[in-house]
Amino acid sequence: MNVRRRHISAVALTAVAALGFGTLTACSSDSAAAGDTGKFDVVASFYPMAFLAERIGGEHVHVTSLTQPGQEPHDLEISARQTAQLEESDAALYLKGLQPSVDEAIGQSPIATKIDAAGLTTLEEHEAEAGHDAEHGDEHGAEAGHDAEHEDEHGHEHDHEGGDPHIWLDPVKYAEVAEGVGKAFQKADPDHAADYRANTATLVEDLKALDEKFRTGLAKRTTDVFVTTHAAFGYLAERYGLTEEAISGLDPDTEPSGARVKDLQKIAKEDGVTTVFYETLVSDRTAKTLAGDTGLRTDVLDPVEGITDHSRGEDYFQVMEANLTALRTALGAR
Repeated sequence: MNVRRRHISAVALTAVAALGFGTLTACSSDSAAAGDTGKFDVVASFYPMAFLAERIGGEHVHVTSLTQPGQEPHDLEISARQTAQLEESDAALYLKGLQPSVDEAIGQSPIATKIDAAGLTTLEEHEAEAGHDAEHGDEHGAEAGHDAEHEDEHGHEHDHEGGDPHIWLDPVKYAEVAEGVGKAFQKADPDHAADYRANTATLVEDLKALDEKFRTGLAKRTTDVFVTTHAAFGYLAERYGLTEEAISGLDPDTEPSGARVKDLQKIAKEDGVTTVFYETLVSDRTAKTLAGDTGLRTDVLDPVEGITDHSRGEDYFQVMEANLTALRTALGAR
């Protein structure tokens, strides 16, 4: 193994002594801390990045995740212990624009290999798809202050500079990221380049197969519209010709306005919506309230930001297939 190790800084060493290293990995059972494990040490920002690192790296990598299982990734604040982990790792794999504290910590870290997944595909804006703004806006525009309220309702989406970061929910875009990560691993750890290349090819084929399952599974449906807790599924909706209507925007903690709730009630009636989807890592209160007010069902549509005991599957592929099943039912697919 010719991966160079850097000496931990005095500040980071102090942090380690004070706090100690714990297991932070989202998907590896190995409890060793990042750095000096005898493998290519990768710190991943959250589960979708850790999953890529483990699938591509295989036996040659040791992966730790900055986001613990069950923790909402958007809320993550980097600790001194995690900063020390970065100091001792060979590579950092993250998604710029999703977790500001991670972006800052990795930007300031001396780590040699920094892999930004957002730079490996094309990010897009999905603001309009968080509501039928263009279609329904005129109907409500006469309400005093409605436009300003609507803007506030979705304005937080601009916090994600550069576009919607939820690229892993589109198997095609996720495959593009996987190919870029594979090339980065090959360059950083050339002794195992052949294995990284082969593992990447296998993962990409699996993602192509998942894409085909979504295409065929959603081909014959009675409605295109689905309602979610927050606007995580813009890429998935665009890929398969669907329309996502989000209660909140890209930030799952934002409370919807009264006007937005009224819009969703109207949309549900006009577009044959049957289900309000919620997710496992944030409160389901608003989704269940909306469903109760409109006489709709509720179900889980998981943004796969972390795997917990409540997830409908043990890894990315299993949870995505569970999402497909839920969508087929909600959209009346045959």
